[in-house]
Amino acid sequence: MEKYLSVLKRSRLFAGITESEITAMLQCLSAAVRIYDKGDCVLRRGETVSSVAMLLEGSIHIQKEDYWGNLSILSEIAPGEIFGEVYACLGNEEMLNSAVAVQTSRVLFLDMKRVITMCPSACRFHGRLIRNLLSVMAWKNRMLAGKLEHMARRTMREKLLSYLSEQSLKAGSPSFYIPFNRQQLADYLSVDRSAMSKELGKMRDEGILAFEKNHFILK
Repeated sequence: MEKYLSVLKRSRLFAGITESEITAMLQCLSAAVRIYDKGDCVLRRGETVSSVAMLLEGSIHIQKEDYWGNLSILSEIAPGEIFGEVYACLGNEEMLNSAVAVQTSRVLFLDMKRVITMCPSACRFHGRLIRNLLSVMAWKNRMLAGKLEHMARRTMREKLLSYLSEQSLKAGSPSFYIPFNRQQLADYLSVDRSAMSKELGKMRDEGILAFEKNHFILK
């Protein structure tokens, strides 16, 4: 785990907790690391989970597939971010979404009961961990609200510009990269890929933006 201590320390979950304190906590929290190949399900729809998961390396998509096989990407998980925490808190509630590895990924699992329950030694940094968990859950709710704002736009162009504008503001520059390829972006915005690609081409021809693969420039 020493290799990933820097990732843990930079994460929102362990914010304000030193590397030595994190090391001491991992055993207390029944920490376990698992490796997943591209395309593997880390968490599967219909399962119940008891652990909060944190991505240490790689990339994971939280996604949902309907009866007809239509895929919708709800969010992209980057190293240091957690997922599955809501269902781990609910206990016996079945997952409505799946977490799928986009590339070879290493995932850390922490027992949720141990996370939210003060340990017998009452370590001073455990209280900070619980506060951090609440903060992360609030932050993720805010991110979900942001996606709903994109989805509420009436036209495909408005959805695209809403999303790209947010990414530009997040990067602090009109030139930025997005974490999705074309199909993934279409799945994220719940639009048809071909129609989306045509709309992007139209906006490029109109001088609204420029792009090369997942690199965009707003003009």
